[in-house]
Amino acid sequence: MSKKPARAHATLFLNTFAFTVCFAAWMLNGVLVTFLVSNQVFDWSASQMGWLIGIPVLTGSLARLPLGILTDRFGGRPVYTLLMLAAAVPMFFLGRADTYTEFLLLSLGFGLTGGSFAVGIAFTSVWYDHEHQGTALGVFGAGNAGAALTTMGAPSLLRSLTDGGANIEGWRTLPVYYAVALMIMAILFFLGTKNKIAEGASEKTLWMFLAPLKCIRVWRFGLYYFLVFGGFVALAQWLVPYYVSVYAMSIVTAGLMTSIFSLPSGMIRALGGWFSDVFGPRRVLYWVLGVTGVFCFLLIFPKMDIESPGPGILAHVPGTVTSVTPTGVTVGTRTYPLAMAQDTDYGAGETFMLWPDIRTWQQPIVREGDKVERTQLLAKGTTHIYFQANVWIFTGFVFIIGIAMGIGKAAVYKYIPDYFPNDVGVVGGIVGVLGGLGGFVCPIIFGSFLDSFGLWTTTWMFLFLVTLSCLVWLSFVVREMSRKI
Repeated sequence: MSKKPARAHATLFLNTFAFTVCFAAWMLNGVLVTFLVSNQVFDWSASQMGWLIGIPVLTGSLARLPLGILTDRFGGRPVYTLLMLAAAVPMFFLGRADTYTEFLLLSLGFGLTGGSFAVGIAFTSVWYDHEHQGTALGVFGAGNAGAALTTMGAPSLLRSLTDGGANIEGWRTLPVYYAVALMIMAILFFLGTKNKIAEGASEKTLWMFLAPLKCIRVWRFGLYYFLVFGGFVALAQWLVPYYVSVYAMSIVTAGLMTSIFSLPSGMIRALGGWFSDVFGPRRVLYWVLGVTGVFCFLLIFPKMDIESPGPGILAHVPGTVTSVTPTGVTVGTRTYPLAMAQDTDYGAGETFMLWPDIRTWQQPIVREGDKVERTQLLAKGTTHIYFQANVWIFTGFVFIIGIAMGIGKAAVYKYIPDYFPNDVGVVGGIVGVLGGLGGFVCPIIFGSFLDSFGLWTTTWMFLFLVTLSCLVWLSFVVREMSRKI
C-alpha cells in the first residue's frame, strides 16, 4: 500500500474518519436509552428498549443497498456528504423528543448514518487494486471503533450535562453535539476528497446493478455478516444495559466495560483485512466462527444460586432402622453414610470464583424403629449450585468474541471484490443490509427473550445458534467445492 498515490491514502483516511463519526452517532441509542430508563425519565420495557436500540440500525441497514448503488453510479464524495447532512437533522431534533413515538421516528431518521458503510466500502474499493483491497477495506472498517467512542464517552458526557442527575433534562444537549459533529464531518469530507467512479459504472442500468443479487453466494455472505457485523452492532449497545442489570454497574462503568468489547473489535478489523489477504477469507472465517461459537456457548450459563433435589440414599436390603444421626443411617447392622449440609454463604460474591461451586448433602427422612423395604428412600438429597459468572471472566470472553467478530467482518468483505470485482457497491450494499438487519433484529430478539424467559444469557444462546448455522453452511459449501475439484 505504500506505493499507492497519496490521494488514495487521503481518501481512505477521510473515509475511515467519516465512518467513525457516523458509527458513533449510529450507536447513540444504546447508551442514551439505557440512561433515560435507568433515571426514570421514560418508563420503557425491555422489549421497547430493544426496539429503540435496533430501530436506527434498521434504517441504516435498508439504506445500504440504494446508497451502494448511488455510490457506484455517482461516486462517494457527493453521496457521503449528503448522507451526513441529512442524518444531522433528525439527530438534532432527537433532543426535543418527549414521547416514545417521537423517539422512535427520529431514531429512524438518524439511523441513516449506518448506511455510510456501503458508501465507504464502494468508495474505498475504487482507489485500490485487488491485492491491497483487503487491507484497505480492513482499515476503513476500523471505523467500527466509533461504537467505543459512544460507549466510553457518552455516559460521562451525560453525567456532565445533567450535573450528575441534578438537572436530568440536560440529556437533551447530547444529540445536538452529535448533530454538529456530523455536519462538521460532512464539510471536511467534501473539501478533502476527490470524487471517483468505478470503471463502466456510469453506463449500467438499474437492473444491471441488481443482477448479482440473483447469486446465492451473496446471501451466504450476508448470513456471515448478519453474525459478525449485526452481532457486533447489537452487542455494542446491548452490553450497556446487560452490565447495568446483571452486574449492578453504573451506566458510566457499564459503558467503559462495553468499550472493552467494541473498541478492539473495531480496531482489529484492519488486521483482519491483512489476514484475509495473506491466508484467504475462507480459512480466516473458519477460525472466526469456531472461536465465536465456543465462547458464546461458554457464556450461555447464567449467574445462579439454586437448590435442587440431589442424589438420595436408598436401602439396599430390608430391615429395621437402628440409628439415625446427621452423618449416617443404620439399618440392621449396615450403616449408610450421609453428607452433611455445608455453609453456602459466599460473601455476596466477593470471592473470585472461576468454576461453579456444587455441593450435595443428605437429610434423613426415617426414624429409629422404622421398618424399611429394599430401595426405600432413607435420606433425601439436596444439591446447591452457585455460579458467580465473574464479571472479569465474562468481560474476557466478550473481548475474545469481539476480536473474532472484528476479524470476521474484514474476512467477509474480502470475499466481495474476489467474486464480484465490478459490483462491490451493490454486493457490499446487500451484504451490509443483511448485516445491518442483524444489528436491528438482534436487540429486539434479546429483549423479547429476556421478557419471555427472564434470562439475560438467552443473548448468547441465540448468537450460538446463528454461529452454528454459519459454520454448517460454510462447511457444506467447502465440501461441495472439494467434490468438484
